[in-house]
Amino acid sequence: MNRGARLACAVIALLIARQSTGLTDAQIKQVAASSPRNEGLLAELKRVHGLSDESMRRIEEIFATSSRIGQGNPAVTRHPATPQECAAKLEAAKVSYEDPASDRICGARYMTPLYDASRQKPEDATSCIDRFEFPNIPCSYPVVWIKARAAALVCEAEGKRLCDAHEWEGGCAGSLEEPDYDFALAKGKSLMSGAESMRSAHNRKDAATKSWSYGPAYRKGICGTSSAKTPGCNGGNWAGCGSNTFPAGYFPACHSSSGVYDINGNAAEHMNLPLDETQMSSRGSRTLGVTEMKGSWFIFDRYKAHEDWCRWRAPFWHGTKVMDDGSHENYHLGFRCCKSLR
Repeated sequence: MNRGARLACAVIALLIARQSTGLTDAQIKQVAASSPRNEGLLAELKRVHGLSDESMRRIEEIFATSSRIGQGNPAVTRHPATPQECAAKLEAAKVSYEDPASDRICGARYMTPLYDASRQKPEDATSCIDRFEFPNIPCSYPVVWIKARAAALVCEAEGKRLCDAHEWEGGCAGSLEEPDYDFALAKGKSLMSGAESMRSAHNRKDAATKSWSYGPAYRKGICGTSSAKTPGCNGGNWAGCGSNTFPAGYFPACHSSSGVYDINGNAAEHMNLPLDETQMSSRGSRTLGVTEMKGSWFIFDRYKAHEDWCRWRAPFWHGTKVMDDGSHENYHLGFRCCKSLR
Protein backbone atom coordinates (compact mmCIF):
# COMPACT_ATOMS: atom_id res chain seq x y z
CA MET A 1 0.00 0.00 0.00
CA ASN A 2 1.48 3.37 -0.99
CA ARG A 3 1.75 6.41 1.27
CA GLY A 4 -1.37 8.08 -0.08
CA ALA A 5 -3.45 4.97 0.36
CA ARG A 6 -2.20 4.49 3.92
CA LEU A 7 -3.03 8.07 4.74
CA ALA A 8 -6.52 7.66 3.31
CA CYS A 9 -7.03 4.49 5.33
CA ALA A 10 -5.91 6.27 8.49
CA VAL A 11 -8.39 9.08 7.90
CA ILE A 12 -11.22 6.60 7.22
CA ALA A 13 -10.35 4.66 10.40
CA LEU A 14 -10.44 7.85 12.40
CA LEU A 15 -13.77 8.89 10.96
CA ILE A 16 -15.21 5.50 11.87
CA ALA A 17 -13.67 5.71 15.35
CA ARG A 18 -14.77 9.30 16.02
CA GLN A 19 -18.04 8.30 17.67
CA SER A 20 -16.25 6.18 20.28
CA THR A 21 -13.10 8.29 20.69
CA GLY A 22 -14.71 11.75 20.66
CA LEU A 23 -12.08 13.13 18.28
CA THR A 24 -12.86 16.46 16.65
CA ASP A 25 -12.27 17.22 12.98
CA ALA A 26 -9.18 19.22 13.96
CA GLN A 27 -7.79 16.25 15.90
CA ILE A 28 -8.50 13.93 12.98
CA LYS A 29 -6.48 16.19 10.68
CA GLN A 30 -3.65 16.31 13.23
CA VAL A 31 -3.49 12.53 13.51
CA ALA A 32 -3.76 12.04 9.75
CA ALA A 33 -0.88 14.45 9.18
CA SER A 34 1.34 12.51 11.60
CA SER A 35 0.47 9.02 10.32
CA PRO A 36 3.23 8.83 7.66
CA ARG A 37 6.00 9.02 10.30
CA ASN A 38 5.11 5.49 11.44
CA GLU A 39 5.10 4.01 7.93
CA GLY A 40 8.59 2.58 8.19
CA LEU A 41 7.93 1.17 11.66
CA LEU A 42 4.74 -0.56 10.57
CA ALA A 43 6.32 -1.95 7.41
CA GLU A 44 9.19 -3.38 9.47
CA LEU A 45 6.72 -4.83 11.98
CA LYS A 46 4.93 -6.72 9.22
CA ARG A 47 8.15 -7.91 7.58
CA VAL A 48 9.97 -9.11 10.71
CA HIS A 49 7.03 -10.74 12.48
CA GLY A 50 5.16 -11.96 9.40
CA LEU A 51 1.89 -10.42 10.57
CA SER A 52 -1.22 -10.92 8.46
CA ASP A 53 -2.93 -8.13 6.59
CA GLU A 54 -5.78 -8.30 9.12
CA SER A 55 -3.40 -7.95 12.07
CA MET A 56 -1.71 -4.99 10.41
CA ARG A 57 -5.06 -3.37 9.63
CA ARG A 58 -6.02 -3.56 13.31
CA ILE A 59 -2.66 -2.21 14.47
CA GLU A 60 -2.78 0.64 11.97
CA GLU A 61 -6.26 1.57 13.19
CA ILE A 62 -5.01 1.66 16.79
CA PHE A 63 -2.05 3.83 15.82
CA ALA A 64 -4.39 6.10 13.87
CA THR A 65 -6.39 7.00 16.99
CA SER A 66 -3.47 9.01 18.38
CA SER A 67 -1.16 11.65 16.97
CA ARG A 68 1.52 10.63 19.49
CA ILE A 69 1.92 6.85 19.30
CA GLY A 70 5.31 6.12 17.78
CA GLN A 71 8.99 6.33 18.59
CA GLY A 72 8.85 9.82 20.08
CA ASN A 73 8.22 13.38 18.95
CA PRO A 74 10.75 13.74 16.11
CA ALA A 75 11.00 17.49 16.68
CA VAL A 76 12.65 17.07 20.09
CA THR A 77 13.77 13.44 20.37
CA ARG A 78 17.54 12.93 20.25
CA HIS A 79 18.42 9.23 20.36
CA PRO A 80 21.92 8.46 21.70
CA ALA A 81 22.52 5.91 18.92
CA THR A 82 21.06 5.11 15.51
CA PRO A 83 19.74 1.74 14.33
CA GLN A 84 22.69 1.59 11.92
CA GLU A 85 25.16 2.12 14.77
CA CYS A 86 23.35 -0.57 16.75
CA ALA A 87 23.63 -3.06 13.89
CA ALA A 88 27.32 -2.27 13.40
CA LYS A 89 28.05 -2.63 17.13
CA LEU A 90 26.33 -6.02 17.32
CA GLU A 91 28.05 -7.25 14.16
CA ALA A 92 31.47 -6.22 15.48
CA ALA A 93 30.78 -8.02 18.76
CA LYS A 94 29.44 -11.06 16.87
CA VAL A 95 26.12 -10.80 18.73
CA SER A 96 23.04 -12.40 17.20
CA TYR A 97 19.57 -12.29 18.70
CA GLU A 98 18.26 -15.16 16.60
CA ASP A 99 17.07 -18.09 18.73
CA PRO A 100 15.40 -20.84 16.69
CA ALA A 101 14.76 -23.01 19.77
CA SER A 102 12.73 -20.27 21.49
CA ASP A 103 11.00 -19.46 18.22
CA ARG A 104 9.79 -23.06 18.00
CA ILE A 105 8.53 -23.13 21.59
CA CYS A 106 6.81 -19.75 21.40
CA GLY A 107 5.59 -19.98 17.81
CA ALA A 108 6.80 -16.44 17.23
CA ARG A 109 10.06 -14.63 16.57
CA TYR A 110 11.98 -12.82 19.32
CA MET A 111 10.02 -14.28 22.22
CA THR A 112 11.37 -16.36 25.11
CA PRO A 113 9.63 -19.00 27.25
CA LEU A 114 8.53 -18.19 30.80
CA TYR A 115 9.10 -21.06 33.25
CA ASP A 116 10.30 -21.87 36.76
CA ALA A 117 14.03 -22.39 36.22
CA SER A 118 14.35 -24.32 39.50
CA ARG A 119 12.19 -27.21 38.34
CA GLN A 120 11.23 -26.78 34.70
CA LYS A 121 12.77 -26.65 31.24
CA PRO A 122 11.94 -24.11 28.51
CA GLU A 123 9.79 -26.74 26.81
CA ASP A 124 7.54 -26.81 29.90
CA ALA A 125 6.53 -23.17 29.46
CA THR A 126 2.85 -22.32 29.07
CA SER A 127 3.56 -18.71 28.13
CA CYS A 128 6.23 -16.56 26.48
CA ILE A 129 7.31 -12.93 26.68
CA ASP A 130 8.72 -10.57 24.05
CA ARG A 131 12.49 -10.34 24.29
CA PHE A 132 12.45 -6.63 23.44
CA GLU A 133 10.04 -3.73 23.93
CA PHE A 134 7.45 -3.34 21.17
CA PRO A 135 7.90 -3.51 18.20
CA ASN A 136 10.13 -6.34 19.51
CA ILE A 137 12.73 -5.87 16.79
CA PRO A 138 16.48 -5.63 17.50
CA CYS A 139 17.95 -2.17 16.79
CA SER A 140 14.49 -0.58 16.52
CA TYR A 141 13.46 2.19 18.94
CA PRO A 142 10.69 1.34 21.43
CA VAL A 143 7.18 2.59 20.74
CA VAL A 144 6.13 5.13 23.38
CA TRP A 145 3.31 7.64 23.94
CA ILE A 146 0.86 4.76 23.97
CA LYS A 147 -1.96 4.25 26.47
CA ALA A 148 -2.30 0.95 28.35
CA ARG A 149 -5.56 0.25 26.53
CA ALA A 150 -3.94 0.72 23.11
CA ALA A 151 -0.98 -1.42 24.15
CA ALA A 152 -3.32 -4.25 25.17
CA LEU A 153 -5.17 -3.99 21.86
CA VAL A 154 -1.94 -4.02 19.84
CA CYS A 155 -0.82 -7.17 21.68
CA GLU A 156 -4.20 -8.75 20.95
CA ALA A 157 -3.91 -7.85 17.26
CA GLU A 158 -0.61 -9.75 17.20
CA GLY A 159 -2.19 -12.83 18.76
CA LYS A 160 -0.61 -12.00 22.10
CA ARG A 161 -1.71 -10.17 25.25
CA LEU A 162 -0.48 -7.64 27.80
CA CYS A 163 1.65 -9.38 30.44
CA ASP A 164 0.44 -9.90 34.00
CA ALA A 165 2.71 -8.41 36.67
CA HIS A 166 4.16 -11.74 37.81
CA GLU A 167 5.01 -12.71 34.22
CA TRP A 168 6.92 -9.48 33.56
CA GLU A 169 8.72 -9.97 36.87
CA GLY A 170 9.57 -13.57 35.99
CA GLY A 171 10.97 -12.49 32.65
CA CYS A 172 13.18 -9.96 34.42
CA ALA A 173 14.32 -12.26 37.24
CA GLY A 174 14.94 -15.20 34.92
CA SER A 175 12.43 -17.52 36.58
CA LEU A 176 8.64 -17.48 36.64
CA GLU A 177 7.08 -17.83 40.08
CA GLU A 178 3.50 -18.84 40.82
CA PRO A 179 1.09 -15.87 40.92
CA ASP A 180 1.25 -14.33 44.41
CA TYR A 181 -1.62 -11.86 44.18
CA ASP A 182 -3.37 -11.62 47.55
CA PHE A 183 -6.74 -10.64 46.12
CA ALA A 184 -8.31 -10.52 49.60
CA LEU A 185 -6.29 -7.33 50.24
CA ALA A 186 -8.12 -5.57 47.39
CA LYS A 187 -11.63 -6.87 48.01
CA GLY A 188 -14.16 -4.11 48.67
CA LYS A 189 -11.56 -1.34 48.25
CA SER A 190 -11.05 1.40 45.68
CA LEU A 191 -8.70 0.69 42.80
CA MET A 192 -5.93 2.75 44.39
CA SER A 193 -6.35 1.35 47.89
CA GLY A 194 -6.58 -2.24 46.63
CA ALA A 195 -3.55 -1.93 44.39
CA GLU A 196 -1.49 -0.25 47.09
CA SER A 197 -2.38 -2.90 49.68
CA MET A 198 -1.41 -5.70 47.32
CA ARG A 199 1.84 -4.08 46.18
CA SER A 200 2.96 -3.34 49.74
CA ALA A 201 2.50 -6.96 50.78
CA HIS A 202 4.26 -8.21 47.65
CA ASN A 203 7.22 -5.83 48.03
CA ARG A 204 7.74 -6.76 51.68
CA LYS A 205 7.87 -10.42 50.68
CA ASP A 206 10.36 -9.99 47.85
CA ALA A 207 12.63 -7.17 49.07
CA ALA A 208 15.11 -9.52 50.72
CA THR A 209 15.88 -11.28 47.43
CA LYS A 210 15.85 -8.27 45.09
CA SER A 211 17.70 -8.61 41.81
CA TRP A 212 18.01 -6.95 38.43
CA SER A 213 17.83 -8.61 35.04
CA TYR A 214 21.64 -8.65 34.81
CA GLY A 215 22.45 -9.65 38.40
CA PRO A 216 21.97 -9.20 42.17
CA ALA A 217 23.03 -5.52 42.40
CA TYR A 218 22.26 -2.32 40.48
CA ARG A 219 25.02 -1.48 38.00
CA LYS A 220 25.54 1.51 35.76
CA GLY A 221 26.46 1.16 32.10
CA ILE A 222 24.88 -2.27 31.62
CA CYS A 223 21.52 -1.16 30.21
CA GLY A 224 20.07 1.78 28.29
CA THR A 225 20.12 4.08 31.31
CA SER A 226 22.78 6.63 30.29
CA SER A 227 20.69 8.89 28.06
CA ALA A 228 19.25 12.24 29.24
CA LYS A 229 16.03 14.20 29.34
CA THR A 230 15.45 16.92 26.80
CA PRO A 231 16.59 20.24 28.37
CA GLY A 232 13.55 21.86 29.94
CA CYS A 233 11.42 18.70 29.87
CA ASN A 234 8.78 19.22 32.54
CA GLY A 235 8.00 15.56 33.05
CA GLY A 236 5.47 14.74 30.38
CA ASN A 237 4.99 17.37 27.69
CA TRP A 238 4.81 16.18 24.07
CA ALA A 239 6.39 19.34 22.71
CA GLY A 240 9.20 19.48 25.27
CA CYS A 241 10.11 15.90 26.17
CA GLY A 242 12.01 13.75 23.72
CA SER A 243 11.89 9.96 23.81
CA ASN A 244 15.66 9.71 23.96
CA THR A 245 15.86 5.92 23.98
CA PHE A 246 18.53 3.59 22.65
CA PRO A 247 17.81 1.06 19.90
CA ALA A 248 16.54 -2.26 21.28
CA GLY A 249 19.35 -4.66 22.11
CA TYR A 250 22.06 -1.98 21.91
CA PHE A 251 23.38 -3.28 25.24
CA PRO A 252 23.86 -7.05 24.80
CA ALA A 253 24.67 -7.56 28.50
CA CYS A 254 21.32 -6.06 29.53
CA HIS A 255 19.32 -9.26 29.75
CA SER A 256 17.93 -11.78 32.18
CA SER A 257 19.07 -15.39 32.34
CA SER A 258 15.96 -16.31 30.36
CA GLY A 259 16.92 -13.91 27.55
CA VAL A 260 14.68 -10.87 28.07
CA TYR A 261 16.41 -7.64 27.03
CA ASP A 262 16.05 -3.96 28.00
CA ILE A 263 13.61 -4.77 30.77
CA ASN A 264 15.80 -2.48 32.87
CA GLY A 265 16.35 0.86 31.14
CA ASN A 266 15.29 2.26 27.77
CA ALA A 267 11.49 2.58 28.24
CA ALA A 268 9.31 1.88 31.25
CA GLU A 269 6.55 -0.58 30.37
CA HIS A 270 2.81 -1.03 30.74
CA MET A 271 1.53 -4.29 32.16
CA ASN A 272 -1.57 -5.66 33.84
CA LEU A 273 -2.00 -5.81 37.62
CA PRO A 274 -5.07 -7.97 38.37
CA LEU A 275 -7.08 -7.13 41.48
CA ASP A 276 -9.04 -10.40 41.31
CA GLU A 277 -8.63 -13.71 39.50
CA THR A 278 -11.04 -12.78 36.70
CA GLN A 279 -8.67 -9.99 35.62
CA MET A 280 -5.62 -12.17 34.95
CA SER A 281 -4.44 -11.91 31.38
CA SER A 282 -2.59 -15.20 31.81
CA ARG A 283 -5.92 -16.91 32.49
CA GLY A 284 -7.70 -15.49 29.49
CA SER A 285 -9.15 -12.22 30.80
CA ARG A 286 -9.72 -9.46 28.26
CA THR A 287 -11.25 -7.01 30.74
CA LEU A 288 -7.95 -6.95 32.68
CA GLY A 289 -7.10 -5.20 35.95
CA VAL A 290 -5.32 -1.92 36.65
CA THR A 291 -2.26 -0.30 35.18
CA GLU A 292 1.24 -0.66 36.49
CA MET A 293 4.31 0.94 34.93
CA LYS A 294 7.20 -1.48 35.31
CA GLY A 295 10.96 -1.10 35.11
CA SER A 296 13.34 1.81 34.84
CA TRP A 297 13.97 4.07 31.86
CA PHE A 298 16.66 5.86 29.93
CA ILE A 299 17.95 8.34 32.57
CA PHE A 300 18.54 6.02 35.53
CA ASP A 301 22.34 6.21 35.51
CA ARG A 302 21.93 9.98 36.00
CA TYR A 303 18.80 10.04 38.16
CA LYS A 304 17.41 6.94 39.86
CA ALA A 305 13.84 8.14 40.11
CA HIS A 306 12.49 5.09 41.97
CA GLU A 307 13.23 1.43 42.68
CA ASP A 308 13.57 -0.82 39.66
CA TRP A 309 14.50 -4.31 40.87
CA CYS A 310 12.77 -7.09 39.01
CA ARG A 311 9.92 -8.04 41.33
CA TRP A 312 9.33 -4.52 42.71
CA ARG A 313 5.77 -3.31 42.14
CA ALA A 314 5.32 0.40 41.57
CA PRO A 315 2.89 2.80 43.25
CA PHE A 316 -0.46 3.51 41.60
CA TRP A 317 1.05 6.27 39.45
CA HIS A 318 -1.53 7.73 37.04
CA GLY A 319 -3.50 4.59 37.85
CA THR A 320 -6.63 3.52 35.98
CA LYS A 321 -8.13 0.30 34.74
CA VAL A 322 -6.00 -0.98 31.88
CA MET A 323 -8.87 -0.79 29.40
CA ASP A 324 -9.98 2.75 30.32
CA ASP A 325 -9.85 5.18 27.41
CA GLY A 326 -7.97 7.62 29.63
CA SER A 327 -5.16 5.31 30.71
CA HIS A 328 -1.75 6.95 30.95
CA GLU A 329 0.79 7.72 28.21
CA ASN A 330 4.13 9.53 28.22
CA TYR A 331 7.46 9.97 26.45
CA HIS A 332 9.33 7.16 28.22
CA LEU A 333 6.52 4.60 28.57
CA GLY A 334 6.19 1.66 26.20
CA PHE A 335 5.23 -2.01 26.51
CA ARG A 336 6.02 -5.59 25.57
CA CYS A 337 3.61 -8.47 25.07
CA CYS A 338 3.17 -11.98 26.44
CA LYS A 339 1.62 -14.98 24.74
CA SER A 340 -0.23 -18.00 26.12
CA LEU A 341 0.85 -21.32 24.60
CA ARG A 342 -1.87 -23.63 25.94
